[in-house]
Amino acid sequence: MKCPTCGKEVYFAERVSSMGKDYHRPCLRCEKCKKTLTAGGHSDHEGKPYCTKPCYGALFGPGGYGHGGTESHVFGKK
Repeated sequence: MKCPTCGKEVYFAERVSSMGKDYHRPCLRCEKCKKTLTAGGHSDHEGKPYCTKPCYGALFGPGGYGHGGTESHVFGKK
């Protein structure tokens, strides 16, 4: 099976499974901040992994004060 991040072969000893795909451990990273993630310890959006806090909350959670850090503070949006 090929790693969805780097496209190289993933062997059993180096495999981390998440979202029904097999990754190399260092390749399972947040799409936004590139932080290394653990299997089951993250959120996904459209099949891509994101760290739950703050990236997923900031990008896809409810907007406004206190949700996902300063990235989600969109003024003038209702």
